[in-house]
Amino acid sequence: MATTAEWIEGARPRTLPAALSPVLAGSATAWAAGGFRLLMGVLAFVVALALQIGVNFANDYSDGIRGTDEDRVGPMRLVGSGAASPAAVKAAAFGCFGLAALVGLVLVALSGHWWLLAVGIACILAAWFYTGGEHPYGYAGLGDVFVFVFFGLVAVCGTTYVMIHRVTAATLAASVGIGLLACLILVANNLRDIVGDRAVGKRTLATRLGDAGTRRFFVLLCAISVACLVAVAAMTTWWALLGLVMLVFLVPASRSVLAGAKGPALIAVLKQTGFAELACAVGLFVGILIGS
Repeated sequence: MATTAEWIEGARPRTLPAALSPVLAGSATAWAAGGFRLLMGVLAFVVALALQIGVNFANDYSDGIRGTDEDRVGPMRLVGSGAASPAAVKAAAFGCFGLAALVGLVLVALSGHWWLLAVGIACILAAWFYTGGEHPYGYAGLGDVFVFVFFGLVAVCGTTYVMIHRVTAATLAASVGIGLLACLILVANNLRDIVGDRAVGKRTLATRLGDAGTRRFFVLLCAISVACLVAVAAMTTWWALLGLVMLVFLVPASRSVLAGAKGPALIAVLKQTGFAELACAVGLFVGILIGS
């Protein structure tokens, strides 16, 4: 039987940055457009957090029953380590998805845009079939696309949309930047697991690009995310450049990646990229508040 600490460990990786960052970025650009709504932001955060924890448990379950986590380098997995039964972890995943659906329904009702229900359903299906089902797209190298679309474009634009009923150009730029930063976390994660993933036939983007190609890809995403933040500042207020505080974390992470960090050494890079995403979103939010 898994302890409370082990369950938290199973839900923890990348959770806070991936859930809070897009909501902060979407709220910031909504504020810049004169339509920030605190309640909608709080509800959007709960939905994003429940989905992120749910997808972590779903990945734990699906990878565990496939045997993908038997030689895992990173943090402990509940199913793979035997700390919890597959049925219990699966139930936890669907419990989180259910909470996201319930709170999302409230959010949609308050916004008055019922077509957003289809977006919510797509988010849950994408979260499950990332590693679940007979043909998980995460095993075909499409995990990075999922992260970019749902924890970048959808999450940021969705937050702004429920607040001001439209998406601005600044919102689009912010969604691309946050989406790429979220991808950075997955790229670092898959770079760390590249040997094990190849051994079990998990065809992530990292296994397709190779070690050297994945490292170059990491740095490229860093550069584009910085450019996106500059674009947001140009369309809102130059105070938004406070988001560049993310470089405090991105620079050492990039140096480690380019220096050839492998295996456990990349765990520090994972933490740095997670902090970079959150720092970018917080800096952007605070900067726009000051500038407005």
